[in-house]
Parts: sequence; structure tokens; C-alpha cells
Amino acid sequence: MPADSGKGSRHRPKVTDAGFVLDVRSLGRAPGSMRELHRTLTTEEKIGLDLIGIPAGAQVEMDLMLQSVSEGVLVTGTVSAPLEGECSRCLDPFTDEIELQVTELFAYPDSTTEQTTEEDEIHRLVDDTIDLGPVVVDAVGLELPLQPLCEPDCAGLCPECGVKMAIAGSGHGHEILDPRWAGLANFNAESPDAAGFDERVVSDPSTDSTLAGHNGAASKKTEES
Repeated sequence: MPADSGKGSRHRPKVTDAGFVLDVRSLGRAPGSMRELHRTLTTEEKIGLDLIGIPAGAQVEMDLMLQSVSEGVLVTGTVSAPLEGECSRCLDPFTDEIELQVTELFAYPDSTTEQTTEEDEIHRLVDDTIDLGPVVVDAVGLELPLQPLCEPDCAGLCPECGVKMAIAGSGHGHEILDPRWAGLANFNAESPDAAGFDERVVSDPSTDSTLAGHNGAASKKTEES
């Protein structure tokens, strides 16, 4: 008898109860059975978006209630963790915290819920375990902003020199020349003084004689008329 019993135990499927994977065998399937679970785990990889997320090696706190219902196990509670991000305006690194509210049903194998839903519609129990990892990953992705800010009123960087505006101050600025007038500015800098140019034109002898000739012709025509 002991030998048979030992042989059976060697064929029993191994159940993992670590990290985001929860062993619910002790909960039983009687509707209304409940068990509290408090766990601290260390993330193996980053969870989140490109600019912000729960970093690898962070401590995640789970404070959960597991409840057996007719169709599966209902998981409710909170998951909290530190965040590390990069400001989308000034590019400075910053830290924050996130707390997620979790409410998720994990369907029993061969239950009505399991048979009448698609695989991506509801989570399932596998070998009397719940894998909360995908739930947390999805919730974090929905909770985090696509363009995180170190401060709600972050002024970002100066578009001309790249200095952080919070350091530069409100009086920081640059004299910007309209590119449409840049060529004219260079022309003025390289050309002779406009007033001198006018004087040379007026004092040109050929110009003076031409003007005098025109004036004389005009006067003679007036006398004849």
C-alpha cells in the first residue's frame, strides 16, 4: 500500500506556486470558499511601455482575495509596484508608483463559461493554477500614459539650444531671424552703404549732363509754344 501510494505521487502533475502563478487547490470548488493571499515577488523583466514601466528586478506587492464561484475562481484585490520612466518632454528620468485594481474570473476546465467563450475572452485555470501575469501585463499597459511626464506642468526643452526650460527660466529666449530674410541680411552686410551708393549716382557727370539736356529741351519747347 505505501509503495502504491508513493508510485502515484510520482505521477502527480507538478504544480508551481511562485511569482504570478497561484496554486488554488487548497481553495476547493465549493462556491463561496475564500482565501486571502499576500505575496511579494521580483519581476524578471520590464512590464509596461517604452518610456515607462515596472523595471526588471522591482518588488511587486499583491494583496488578493481568491473566491470559488460556480464557474471558476474570482480574483480580486490590488497589485502595486514602483515605476521608472523617461519624461517625454524634457527626457529626464523619474520614478513613480502604480496600484492596479484587479477583478478577474478564471474559468474551470469544462465549465459552461469555458465552453461558451473564446480563448482570448476569459482566462482559464490550468492544472489547478492561476497565472496572473498576463492580467497584470495587460492592466499595466492600459494604465500607463503613452507620453509620460516628470511633472504635469513640465515645460520641456528649448527647441533652439536644447536646455531644460525649468533650469533656463522664463526669460530664456533666442533672437530668431526669419529665414526668408536671411539672404537680404547677408547682402546688406557685404554691400556698400546704401546712402553712399545714392550719392555716387547723383554726382555722376554723365547723369548730370543728361538731366541738364532734358531740362533745356523742355524749357525751349515751352518758349516756342
